Amino acid sequence: MAAVPGAGAAAAIAAMATVLGGLVPVVGAPVFAIVAGIVVSASLPPVERLRPGLAFTGKTVLQGSIVVLGLGLSFRQVISTGESSLPVLLGTLVIALGTAWWAGRALGLGRDLNILIGVGTAICGASAIAATDAVIEADEADVSYAVATIFTFNVIAVLSFPSLGHLLGLSQHAFGLWAGTAINDTSSVVAASTIYGHAAVSYAVVVKLTRTLAIVPISLGLAAWRNRSVREAHASLGATNRDNGLGLVGPFTSADRPRPALRRVLPLFIVAFLGAVACNTVGFVPTNWHHGLSDLATWMITAALAAIGLSANTSHIRRAGPRPVLLGALLWATVAIASLALQVATGTI
Repeated sequence: MAAVPGAGAAAAIAAMATVLGGLVPVVGAPVFAIVAGIVVSASLPPVERLRPGLAFTGKTVLQGSIVVLGLGLSFRQVISTGESSLPVLLGTLVIALGTAWWAGRALGLGRDLNILIGVGTAICGASAIAATDAVIEADEADVSYAVATIFTFNVIAVLSFPSLGHLLGLSQHAFGLWAGTAINDTSSVVAASTIYGHAAVSYAVVVKLTRTLAIVPISLGLAAWRNRSVREAHASLGATNRDNGLGLVGPFTSADRPRPALRRVLPLFIVAFLGAVACNTVGFVPTNWHHGLSDLATWMITAALAAIGLSANTSHIRRAGPRPVLLGALLWATVAIASLALQVATGTI
């Protein structure tokens, strides 16, 4: 019951954002939700009784949305993209993550914000940010800024990609591959490729869904890395001979050191996501459910992002300054150019 007020507030904003997203699909409901949440958070004093519900919606509902997304994916889709698309998918993923690591360090961004913007650009926008946040437990301000940055460049891509595609003379197949690898949010991929043509949208969606599967290895890698960092911190603490204030004197023995929990190395929502993908792969999920499940996942993400916006400390966002936007712009341009270059290199254009 303690979660009801906060969850209700997030749901109310999500409902409003869904209506606005329907009216302006190029922006999308998630963007309206997080912006509205931030505006409310900045305008009103914090309400303590909302915190439990906002925490539940911002974390658990986010994780649930990833599982629901899995019900629309199939392992067969990875193969169906063919040899011609996988090099572009993998190449842009590596380039995006590598550029994010280098550029984020050069810009002096915080580790979590750098990771969130990097995976959001490299994989699938808000969904990847949601999965990553569930693993690294980033600050709400970092999540808010990362989502806002990613969606800003999604909107720019939707408005500019179709014209650029025609200017470059891209085929429907080539544009679908470009949109699927260089635009982050699924709704934005669909919007841009629909403007370009029917054949483009059908291919772009397959590429985009295949790209979404990268959430799994990235999340597992981050979970393992985070767990190792925690163990190293405990080991370092145990190596000292200082009194820890509780009457215990180090060094700790191996039996004293905390053991990693399996759910930290392999979060349960990722296991559930893989199970959902498997269910769809073997045909347990009726095809006519996919559209409704996609809408449900979008609404869950919208509600969760509303909660994150409501929880955000706007002073932290203001202190972040322009550097996250600069990182987002650099990654957006890099991935867009790299996707086209890889298509030329692999002969898919």
